[in-house]
Amino acid sequence: MSDFVIGIDGGGSRTRAVLSDLAENVLGTGEAGTSNPMVHGVAAAQRELELAIERAFENAQRPHERVAALCMGLAGADRAPVQQELTEWALNNLAEKARVVNDAEIVLAVASAQTWGVALIAGTGSFAWGKNRAGETARAGGWGYLLGDEGSAFDLARQALRASTQAADGRAEPTRLLNAILDFWNLAEPRDLVAYVYRPEQTHSEIARLAPIVLRTAEEGDAVAQHLVDQAANALTAAVDAVSGTLHLNTAAFPLALTGGLVLGSPALCRQVISLLEQRDSRVAPIELVHQPVIGAVKLALELVK
Repeated sequence: MSDFVIGIDGGGSRTRAVLSDLAENVLGTGEAGTSNPMVHGVAAAQRELELAIERAFENAQRPHERVAALCMGLAGADRAPVQQELTEWALNNLAEKARVVNDAEIVLAVASAQTWGVALIAGTGSFAWGKNRAGETARAGGWGYLLGDEGSAFDLARQALRASTQAADGRAEPTRLLNAILDFWNLAEPRDLVAYVYRPEQTHSEIARLAPIVLRTAEEGDAVAQHLVDQAANALTAAVDAVSGTLHLNTAAFPLALTGGLVLGSPALCRQVISLLEQRDSRVAPIELVHQPVIGAVKLALELVK
């Protein structure tokens, strides 16, 4: 049997793979594009997963080999048929044992020594997922960019674009967001947004890159931007509330793990979410910011070989 395992964190913007030995020592890391099978299809996800794994072996300066176990925590991998297809592919091509979970489960695995609690992801997309002491699970959000993802970087950016175009028309309150967005994308006038946003090669992650612009404009005192940030914070809080309520965790303090580029990149937004939870009598403790969810995937892979 191989002496190595692989953990993978596949989010809405990138895929990260970690090659580890059986003592949980990181030997190499590799990155590739998004591996969300629901948005881009299973075949496209597999290509990015293979690329990230290949780069992890290269980074470790080791030849590519079949590993003892592989765990993939992927955005868009909640449905059983998708999990089964990816698991069978991994068993046929990559590992002796394999497991596919959603990208929140690996967050909880690295954050909570008790293996229960709630994980909140706010990156390109957003959702909350939790597990109680009885092993029951629940989720809220994660419906994708058309149906939901409220409080995500993409959603915040989309709302900012709408506010900006309405302001340009004189249909809504003026906002500094308009000029900030034009400057960020190096556009000359508001109507240039149409061609840029709807260009064939446009991606969700490129749109989501506007989120830090919204956060910064809010911090500079723009009322419209602040309103959008407030909406995002409330949406993220509501997702945590929904999960904790479904699992009956809100009767006592429960662990909360926060991750994702949006919430990790904005201490102000993070504080706002925590403050809102406290105001709603959701007793969250401990609260942990998870900067490397992929380590949770490594831990779950190691469990497969114990």
